[in-house]
Amino acid sequence: MAEEEVVTQETEQTEGSKPDYVQDKFWNKDLNEINIEELSSSYNSLEKKLGARTEDLSKQIREDIFNETKANTPEEYEIKLPELPENVDLNVDKEMPLLQWWSETAKSKGLSQDEFNKGIEAFVNNEISSLPNQDNERELLGENATQRIEAADLWSKKNLSPDAYSSISEFASTAQGVKALEEIMSLNKDAPMPTTETAIEAAPSLDDLRSMMKDPRYWKDGERDPAYIAKIGSLYEKYYGSQKAS
Repeated sequence: MAEEEVVTQETEQTEGSKPDYVQDKFWNKDLNEINIEELSSSYNSLEKKLGARTEDLSKQIREDIFNETKANTPEEYEIKLPELPENVDLNVDKEMPLLQWWSETAKSKGLSQDEFNKGIEAFVNNEISSLPNQDNERELLGENATQRIEAADLWSKKNLSPDAYSSISEFASTAQGVKALEEIMSLNKDAPMPTTETAIEAAPSLDDLRSMMKDPRYWKDGERDPAYIAKIGSLYEKYYGSQKAS
């Protein structure tokens, strides 16, 4: 008897009562069924609201990312060179076309200073890889490589203008360049001293002047050249004058 009552109650709830999971506003009491139209309308309305909130949220996220990127992007990038290998002198100027392009690209992408530096480091490493290996070049010049390089450098400073000296320095960075310069030096042993300002005259260093004094024209009897001696004296005065001024 008790089992029959339970079955009867469940049957009545199934056929004539609202299920617990259905809200009152979606139940048609007259027909004792779910109001599909009301349920569908409510669902569509909710979907629109969620869609609007998602769009607003996406917009806010985009604005936050933009503002954060802008805050981390410097007004002007500073060119910071990585540590260079010993005896490597690399001139990196922000006016170089490639670096100007990199600065503009980094700015448009909103890159930070650290990210910009990574590009500079890649550029420097590429430049270094194209430079001649100084140790290998010295081996090609033999045991007296240092003396030959210094002699070629001093001759260039004594006989070339600052601009020409700057150009020949790159040329003489290889063993072949030094050998070619030595041939030029041998052809100009008896040439008169230059009348235009040379690199050594523009910015004499103490080491350069001491090297000039080793020339037989300065100290050796029978070969001493008054004009050469006077030139060294003038350069010493210029050197010490610039030291006092600084």
